[in-house]
Amino acid sequence: MNDMNQNGSDLNSEGMNQNDSFMQNDSFMNQNNGNMGAMTDQVIATDFLVSAKTGVKNLAVAVTEASTPEVREALKQYLNDAVETHERISNYMVDKGYYHPDNLKEQLNVDLQATQTALNLRQS
Repeated sequence: MNDMNQNGSDLNSEGMNQNDSFMQNDSFMNQNNGNMGAMTDQVIATDFLVSAKTGVKNLAVAVTEASTPEVREALKQYLNDAVETHERISNYMVDKGYYHPDNLKEQLNVDLQATQTALNLRQS
C-alpha cells in the first residue's frame, strides 16, 4: 500500500511519488542510451513519414473510386491535408538531418548508421 506525502501524492515503497520515480527512470534511460533520444526521434519521424505517405496513396485511390461528387470533394480535401502533413514531416526530417531526398549517398549513410545502431541495441 502506498503512503501519502505532504502534498497528498501517493508514495511508492522507496518513498518517491510517481513523478519522482518516472523522472529517475527517465534519467537512468538517458544515461544508459546516450544518443537513443535522437535515434528514437528519428525512428518516430520516419514511421510517421511512411504512414503519411501510405495515407496519401490510399486517399488518392479513394478519390478515384468515390461514388458521389460530395464524397470525392471531401476526399480531395483529406488528400490535400495528407500531402501537407507529409511535407511538414519531410521538412522536419530534413532540418534534423534524418532525411536527404536530394542526396542518395548521404541518405544511404544515414540509413546505414540507423541500421548499425539498431544492430548494436540488439547485442546489448
